[in-house]
Amino acid sequence: MQLSLSAEQSAILGALATLAKPYLTAPISSRGFTLVNAELDRALLEGGFLDVAFEPELGALTAALVVEQLARLPYSTEAAASSLLRPLFDATLKRPFCLIEADAPDRPVRYLASGATVIILHRDHVTCFTATAEDIRAVGSIFAYPMAMLVADTSRSVQYAISAVLLRARWQVALAAEIAGLLAAAIVSTVAYVSERKQFGRPLGSFQAMRHRLAEASVRASGARWLALKAADSGEPADAALAAHFAQESATGIVYDLHQFFGAMGVTLEHPLHLWTYRLKALLSELGGRASQAADAADLMWGAGR
Repeated sequence: MQLSLSAEQSAILGALATLAKPYLTAPISSRGFTLVNAELDRALLEGGFLDVAFEPELGALTAALVVEQLARLPYSTEAAASSLLRPLFDATLKRPFCLIEADAPDRPVRYLASGATVIILHRDHVTCFTATAEDIRAVGSIFAYPMAMLVADTSRSVQYAISAVLLRARWQVALAAEIAGLLAAAIVSTVAYVSERKQFGRPLGSFQAMRHRLAEASVRASGARWLALKAADSGEPADAALAAHFAQESATGIVYDLHQFFGAMGVTLEHPLHLWTYRLKALLSELGGRASQAADAADLMWGAGR
């Protein structure tokens, strides 16, 4: 994998950074679990940032870079599935893209809304349909994504000539890239807080034990990012499974540490940390969680039966 960005990738990420500037911080008045912005979503669509993977010279790697950068924002936007999975289907399919495992139909679905494209991953095939208002039941959630339950009869869904293995691999790349961005932003937010918050006359971040744990968190977040990018670049299902496993495994411990570093503030909605960590909590169990990703990697690398 080429470790340096191409001129095109640098230009795309630079333009994305410019677009995202108004959305780098959460509004002071924000006290909810979920933060979304229709103007941001509209700007991403109009700028074509979610369509980069349709260009062969940009592909999934550039899409993963876009997903990772957008995940750093406190605003939740449906970018991962649209950027990395929609190119496998039809460019005319409408956002948001919602992903469901056929084996887990009762799980709340991120971004599920009337008019959404619902992709169902079966063991050996893939189906798709457009959701209507009657297909959806709203649910309350502390996870920082818009969520709803699917109550539709999915028998009307249409089968697509897409490999279930390929779809699962792309989903794992999307998952890993989004987790990497969320981890990076949550760590930056925590470092800023412990650099200002004082205890015993010193900034919390000056204590060695905390610095060591933050350094380890930063290393793991960086590792999650590089594994996600490697998987996007190679297109290998084994790389995708490893990337998703490492990302979910890393996030499990890091989220606990970051909230602990905030003390009592870490269990309130006054600080925006939860806008990243509570998205992470929702992603920890996707695609069966880290154990399922590890089993996938073992199957793909060594042919072990599940």
